[in-house]
Amino acid sequence: MNNSEKTNETRTSDRPRRRNNRRPGNQTSSRNTRSNRGRHHSGHGTGNRASNQTARSQQSGGRSAGNNKKRNGRKRRNNQHRRRPDKAPALTHRLNITDEKMPVIPEITDEDTVRIITVSGVEEIGRNMNIIETKDDIIVVDAGFQFVSEESNAPGINYILPNTQYLEERKHKIRALVVTHGHLDHIGGIPFIMERIGNPPIYTQYLTSLMILKRQEEFPQMDPVQMNVIKEGESFTVGKTRIKTFPVTHSIPDAMGVCIETKHGDVVITGDIKLVHEDGKVVVEERQEWEKVGEHNNLALLIDSTNSDREGFSKTEAKVFETLETIIRQATGRLIIGTFASQFDRLISVIKVCEEMGKKVVLEGRSIKTNVDIALTAKLMEADPKTFIQANDINEYPADKVVILSTGAQGEQFAALMRMATDKHKFITLNERDTLVLSSSVIPGNEIAVQKLKDNIYRKNVRVINYQGSHVHSSGHGNAGELVWVHQAVKPKFLIPVHGHHYHLKSHAFAAIENGFPKENIAIPDNGSIIDIKNGEEMTIQPMKIPNELLMVDGFTVGTRQEVVLRDRQTLAEDGMFVIIATVNTKTGKLRKSPDIISRGFVYLRENQQLLSEARVLIKKTVEKQTEHMHPIDLELVKDELTDVVSGFLMQKTQKTPMVIPVLIGI
Repeated sequence: MNNSEKTNETRTSDRPRRRNNRRPGNQTSSRNTRSNRGRHHSGHGTGNRASNQTARSQQSGGRSAGNNKKRNGRKRRNNQHRRRPDKAPALTHRLNITDEKMPVIPEITDEDTVRIITVSGVEEIGRNMNIIETKDDIIVVDAGFQFVSEESNAPGINYILPNTQYLEERKHKIRALVVTHGHLDHIGGIPFIMERIGNPPIYTQYLTSLMILKRQEEFPQMDPVQMNVIKEGESFTVGKTRIKTFPVTHSIPDAMGVCIETKHGDVVITGDIKLVHEDGKVVVEERQEWEKVGEHNNLALLIDSTNSDREGFSKTEAKVFETLETIIRQATGRLIIGTFASQFDRLISVIKVCEEMGKKVVLEGRSIKTNVDIALTAKLMEADPKTFIQANDINEYPADKVVILSTGAQGEQFAALMRMATDKHKFITLNERDTLVLSSSVIPGNEIAVQKLKDNIYRKNVRVINYQGSHVHSSGHGNAGELVWVHQAVKPKFLIPVHGHHYHLKSHAFAAIENGFPKENIAIPDNGSIIDIKNGEEMTIQPMKIPNELLMVDGFTVGTRQEVVLRDRQTLAEDGMFVIIATVNTKTGKLRKSPDIISRGFVYLRENQQLLSEARVLIKKTVEKQTEHMHPIDLELVKDELTDVVSGFLMQKTQKTPMVIPVLIGI
């Protein structure tokens, strides 16, 4: 998998697509693939004992002990609540303050202007969202999220979402959320943003609706979504806007594109696409669908760019089906297939072949089990329940009659494949008679994890087959040749590449220009770009952007990036913490005894006694100097000075900058 094949697996994701009533297995049906340690409290305490002593000691200083008890009690209740996730609290939203420095975005006041906003997903892979806006209506297309990489400098953050501030300020105009397909980079943000944008009705196809509703079960505190299931090719009207749909080929079933009608032509959004072809010649069924779209008066085309840096046409899924079938039939021992849980057609094809050969299938990984259940519910396949066995029954069958479908091909630490490879799986132990198929490419950023997985597997002398040596994987995104073919079939006036990093978008534009598309009619957007098309003739990229600061999911909280919190987490991760606990005589300002020092992740105290001795002397000198002429004594001011002095001292001595947390207890 390339940049495109994103992050959807246990992280889930790579994508199948199929026509509603077809089955994989031949060239015609290849169309089917369309388809509280270290918790930082700003230096106010390191435990209930210290906190309670502080509260008692400060009664004379004008602070209310009652208030402190309430605060401590509230803190304890919060900690208890975190330990009891059985009742998930409602998502909270913080930092919703509008930035007063943001430029004023002109509103659409006439019916001759169409506004296209690439909210996110065009400087990255993930969190796809686009807005089509007219004078009266706003249509939102997709609402994905992005997983947080280790390089993101955002420890503790679960997901990154599209910034919805622009939509929140105009929620009265939002008529619908249209979802093109069921991958997490297109549906993952829905539970987190729906309340923020006014819970608009959702329009999508059946399989995608099942996947959205399944995720909503994890958020029982939220209002039910208004789900409208449509069939491919159907049209519907929301507000004053008519929306037409059309089937597309992708690596997940029920993928669709949309045409949003405006006064001066349609805005076509493809979603994620590839083409069904035979040696670069698009098959008749595929060509006819795109030619129907091209019959419209198409104003603008927003089109997938993920594989635009690759020439020609992509590998077909039919070849993958054929290769996997051969491997399954020839396997003489157990066969383990690691793939993306969202590769519905691939899963269905494997299960079908196993049934034909009388082999048993073990589903390993929550996401694979969930998606097979969804496929059965959606009647994408029919399977004898006896085909499936549990992992604990695997030794009751001959090895050559067992096929294991597993998550974890990206080397995720706790996924099924890694547990097998490291002998941590409860029931499955790899041996030299096993064959492992990695039916996925490596997502950028996962190279080290995948290499560790492969090394552990090879230590078991397991035979490994991957996409580099065999046709066991194909991308769900079309190469440059396919994208140019779509331009020529749809015949839009303006081209807006989306879905990919900037170099993907530029590569897409270069390919279009080389094949005759007017350079001046191509817009290369950034996250938050506002593209206005006037009278169907004049395209303008506005100088300002909509608010596009990262919106993050941090536990049960959704909000923009909290620099102080994340910076503190990064400091703790890199240099640790240095806690000072000292008792101060509030009358004289003298220390009652030598201060206690606690270090976590900074230095090993037993081997740095000289450093500690010097630090204690410095702490005593600093506190007593600050309180010498202070009446009354303000311990908060002393803490601030002590933090600065000790931080500088530790930096000078160790070239490290731990988080210094002084706890001064007045007595």
